[in-house]
Amino acid sequence: MAHGGDRPRLRVLIVDDEPLAREGLRRLLAQEKDIVIVGECGDGVTAVAAVTAKRPDLVFLDIQMPEMDGFDVLRTVGAGTMPAVVFVTEYDAYALRAFEVHAVDYLLKPVDPQKFSASLDHVRTLLRRHVKRAPKALVRSQVELLSDFPAGKQYLNRLVVKSGRRVVILQTSLVDWVEANGDYVTYHAQGKKYLVREKIGSIEHKLNPAQFVRIHRSSIVNIERIRELEPRSHGEHTVILADGTRLTLSRGYRETAFRQIGGSP
Repeated sequence: MAHGGDRPRLRVLIVDDEPLAREGLRRLLAQEKDIVIVGECGDGVTAVAAVTAKRPDLVFLDIQMPEMDGFDVLRTVGAGTMPAVVFVTEYDAYALRAFEVHAVDYLLKPVDPQKFSASLDHVRTLLRRHVKRAPKALVRSQVELLSDFPAGKQYLNRLVVKSGRRVVILQTSLVDWVEANGDYVTYHAQGKKYLVREKIGSIEHKLNPAQFVRIHRSSIVNIERIRELEPRSHGEHTVILADGTRLTLSRGYRETAFRQIGGSP
């Protein structure tokens, strides 16, 4: 932390894929005399680079971002480098997991100015207690779970999706299959469709491979929903689900898919 005036100055990095959300945080931070904004990032990849290069004291980190979300950023940077973190999210369901990976605090969108102020005061207090140590020591000392959060060790067992004006908690076991739509995916579950902004490659790594299998560049299937595999030409198969949905198992995914399903091509 840099020093200036009566209070040590906090170097802050803002990470959020929504420009309006970044602007909102920037305006709130501009009212604080001890804050220096060292950068803004619109995705997880640039956030990882910025944390390493700019070495902020505090990161306001959006959880839901396409390709690399907030938890991925934490895991990639690692406990030895990551500064103090305040997660920012639209859904309260992420709060517990946020604290499990050392977040100093979390804020719900749209960010309430009073809660923002209280959160910032909480951060200041914690960092003052650890002023003789690097912020990474604070992060490590809170729960010491980040080092036990490697890729592939934990998988999603529920999804937070929007359905009209409602927010729905969807158990992954209820998902029949996942369909890619550019920067979005559609979850097909019990005859309903849920559109979420996230790329299918990111979703693939978050779903348990014992339960879900990638069969095509644009589709992932719940293994329990597969009723039949019908051979086609050129090494492809038609995957027939329990509800009659017919999908293509492309040749490039065939060997891996059969290995996960438990058969042989």
